Amino acid sequence: MTRYVAFLRAVNVGGTGKLPMSELRAMCESIGFTNVRTYIASGNVVFESKLTEASVKARLERCLEIYAGKPVGVLVRTGAELVAVVDGNPFGAAAPNRTVAIFLDAPPPADALSHVSGQQDEEIALGTREVYVHYSNGIAHSKLKIPAVRTGTARNMNTVAKLAEWATD
Repeated sequence: MTRYVAFLRAVNVGGTGKLPMSELRAMCESIGFTNVRTYIASGNVVFESKLTEASVKARLERCLEIYAGKPVGVLVRTGAELVAVVDGNPFGAAAPNRTVAIFLDAPPPADALSHVSGQQDEEIALGTREVYVHYSNGIAHSKLKIPAVRTGTARNMNTVAKLAEWATD
């Protein structure tokens, strides 16, 4: 069994994509995932499965589309991969609530940073299948746009660290 973490895109953010975490847990169990736990109400779920990452993603996205009536993106990492995201954070000395990992399905393009707009004081770095951003003045007033991450989903490093802990304990 592999322990996975799934990050759902646009769930319970800004009044859109309402999904009670009890429903998410039930969905995951209904498609055969075990030891299912959710973390905060923004679409984070830790579970075990014998399936490959691609199969986990496909099954969960299919189930969520039936529930929501529209596609819901899912980004998946193993526990070990999530630990590597925490360890690979180039902004580890910065406030974890002002630093995010934006999870992607594939490695970010090598030229991803050359297409950024609206950058002010934000620091950006490419990861394996994520992009790290440190918002030194907070995210609320940022005008930063990173086209390469439009299909990704961001979590602050406090959340990433807690999920990495859950996925490896």
